[in-house]
This record gives sequence, C-alpha cells and structure tokens, in this order.
Amino acid sequence: MKHAAQRSFEWCEGWGMAFGNYARVLRPRSIDELRACLQWAQSEQVPLALRGGGCSYGDANTTARGAVLDLARWNERLEFDPATGIADVDPGVTVRQLWQAILPHGHWPRVVSGTMYPTMAGAAAMNIHGKNAWKVGPLGDSILEFDLLSMRGELVTCSRDAHPELFHAAIGGAGLLGVMTRVRLKTKPVSSGELWVRAKRTRSLAETMQWMESRLSAADYLVAWLDCFAQGEASGRGVIHEARHLQAGEDAAPARTLSVAHQELPARIAGLFPKSEVWRILRWINHAPGMRALNATKHLLGEVEERQGWYRQSHAAFAFLLDYVPNWKWAYGRHNRHGLVQHQLFVPHAQALEVFLAVLERDRRAGHASFLGVLKRHRADAFRLTHGVDGWSLALDYKVEPQSRNALLAHLDGNTRLVLEAGGRLYLAKDAVIGMHDARRMWGDATLADFGALKRSQDPQGLLQSDQHRRVFGPAWEALA
Repeated sequence: MKHAAQRSFEWCEGWGMAFGNYARVLRPRSIDELRACLQWAQSEQVPLALRGGGCSYGDANTTARGAVLDLARWNERLEFDPATGIADVDPGVTVRQLWQAILPHGHWPRVVSGTMYPTMAGAAAMNIHGKNAWKVGPLGDSILEFDLLSMRGELVTCSRDAHPELFHAAIGGAGLLGVMTRVRLKTKPVSSGELWVRAKRTRSLAETMQWMESRLSAADYLVAWLDCFAQGEASGRGVIHEARHLQAGEDAAPARTLSVAHQELPARIAGLFPKSEVWRILRWINHAPGMRALNATKHLLGEVEERQGWYRQSHAAFAFLLDYVPNWKWAYGRHNRHGLVQHQLFVPHAQALEVFLAVLERDRRAGHASFLGVLKRHRADAFRLTHGVDGWSLALDYKVEPQSRNALLAHLDGNTRLVLEAGGRLYLAKDAVIGMHDARRMWGDATLADFGALKRSQDPQGLLQSDQHRRVFGPAWEALA
C-alpha cells in the first residue's frame, strides 16, 4: 500500500466508549488513495470497517477483525450554491463544516443530529435524523445524489433516477455496500441565525405525546426530554422544547445572527466556570441516586422555563445539545469497558405510548433506569434498511460498567422484544444488542435478501464488515439469498 494513505495501529471505539478494538487504521484523502486501500484489502483479504466522525454509539465503526477505513480527513471540498441551496461535499466534511459554510449565505442543513461532528458520508450511511424528523424525514430525504466506490473498483453516481436501488440501500446501509466519496444535498433557506423557542413541562408521557402531536403542524422542531426515574402516573413526565424559524423581517440584525461567531457555543458557564471541566463534576453524580435527583431538578426547573414563554436561541445552541458540555460522556467513565450505550426505540404511533411506558417500567424494576431519555416524532421513509416509522422514537442512555455489562445487554435485548412485537424498529447508529433474528423481524426476509444480493454485487468477497455487521447479519444472511 505504498503511497496510498496514512495508516497506523490504534484503539478505535464507538462514541459511547463501551465498545472498541485495536485495529490498523487507513486514512485516504483522495479517490486514488482510497482505491489503493481497497486493492490492498482485496489482495490481502483484509476486512474493512468504515468510519467517519466516530459518532455511532456502539460497534458500527469498530472491528476486531481487519482494518478501519477512516474517511474523516478527506474533507477539503465543500461547494455550495446559494442560489439553489445545494451543497456538494467530500465524504469527511462534517455537519459543523457544512453549517459554518452555508449559514452566512442564509441557509441551514435540513437535517442535523444532536452533535455537529458526524461526517456527511457517515451521516448518510446511518441516515441520521433530527428534531424535525416528522416534517422533513431523515437525512436521506435531503440527499440528491452521491458517488459510491464499490470493492470491485467501480465508481457510480447514485440518485433516485440513476441506480435507485443502490441509492435507497446505501443510505442507511451502514457502509456495507461501498464507500461514499461525494455527497450532494439540499439545504434550507433561513432568514435568521436564531429560532423562536419555548418550553412546556408535562406531568406524564401521555401528556407529553398529546402536546407534541398537537404542535406538529405549527412547529419546525420538537423534542422532549423525559425523566425516566419518575414512577406511577408521572412516568414519562418531561420538558418539551418547540422551535420555529423566524420569518423574514422578524430579525432586526440578520447579518449578525447569521454569522458563525454568533453561533459559537459559550466555553464557560455564566462567563466563569469552563464547560470543559463540567464532566468532572458530573462524574460524582453519575449513579442512580445522583441522576434521579438531577432528573427531578431538571423537571422542576422546566416550570421556570415554561413561564419564560417564547425566547430566541441560535440554531447551534438549539440543535447541538450534545456539544454544549464538551466531553460530558467522560462522566460515565473512560477506561476498562466503562461508558454508555444508547438504545433508540422506534414504535408506530398507535403502539408507542403503551410500549414506552412498559419499557420505562421494566427498566426501573430491573435497576436499569435510563439516565437520559429523549422523545421525537417521525415519519416513514423509502430507504431499504430504514429505522423510520410513522410514529415515535425514544432514545435511552444506560451506564455501562464491567460488573453489570452482560446483565444490561441482556436486559436491553428484552426491551428489543417489546419493540419488535409492536412492529417497531431499532437504529443501527445507536445499536449494541440486536442480532440476525431481530433484523429479520424489522425488515423481513425479502428486504434482507435484496440487500444481500446488492452487497454481493458491490462487495463480492464480503470485505466491508464491522463488528456490528458480523453481529447483526453474520453468516445467516447468506441463507436468505
């Protein structure tokens, strides 16, 4: 692989830190370097796991077998046309790079995740969604086309008209069908760098869902934080945040609010305490009693925020809550298989309330109450391995410790059963537990067989594989063909 790409042998872990392996890491920055990497992998029969910003929580971008193909440094080209709102980017361009390039021109990404650090190819491969998922769908609904390099060395442009089967399978396909080398997508025009935001405190999950449902036609963004420790009639109580874009003329100083500087998240709390050190404080309350008290306090303070009424907040401050406190995840522990897993459950509208209440109660009874719960509304989409449903998602964060790790994963497997029995799905970017039997229930044998046929055509030797791929699909996949 002489002159091909930067490479090293290093520890690679999922964003939640609970899963990882040492692997050789290849870092191509061009088509030629990427081709050399793929040719080397084929000649040596080395499996490759694709990795972008490393923001998938579990084992979707790690591998105990083979090498990691890291595209994060292939990020120089970012072309944007303000007249059309269309961006054309390298695979390693991040959500952060994208919004910083387009916001001064009066545009914002149609879909962003809770952190600004995923790469655009990685975000497409996982088909990320945002707080407006019911309104604009997942990221894939905003993608116009992408270039995909297969393990056979063929580079094709995929769109809804050209290679539509690959287009709908590679988006959300977890990097199993090839390497995206370019992504072209639509963005949204905005007249201000700020949003109107308000909070609503709720006393139960039913009230939370009813209130959010009543705001679907008026809101541009909706998200609810849930107190997963609350019991009885208060189970699922929370604080909803609704946001809408400012209309033309509402912002008296759009040039200022549309600037990148106006969006920068503050580095200090009240101008004094550095946020970079907050995780050290959170570490001391990162246990069930401490998080129970923190959740109760947050719910109580929600009433104060609700009384504030509508207020204005920058796009970045509203969208990227996971970046507001740097390295907050370190409060869960950084070594010896500590960390967190997130289990994001997608359930159709009619069954969602019953299933989510059952999951929250099951968690509490087992001593696995989630430290953080986030509720969103979604719509169905046309992608092959979709997690989307016309319904709701509940994302739940669980602390991982070596002594309770296996019991926790077994418990989450039980929660998965409840979701699948209700016709729901799981999200690969936040998965740590599902297996082949779960995949068959989520997508069906016909869909998996079609996806498997595409994989064999794009990757005849089956070299594109991660730890998650081997867990979720594995040898049993071949039997479906």
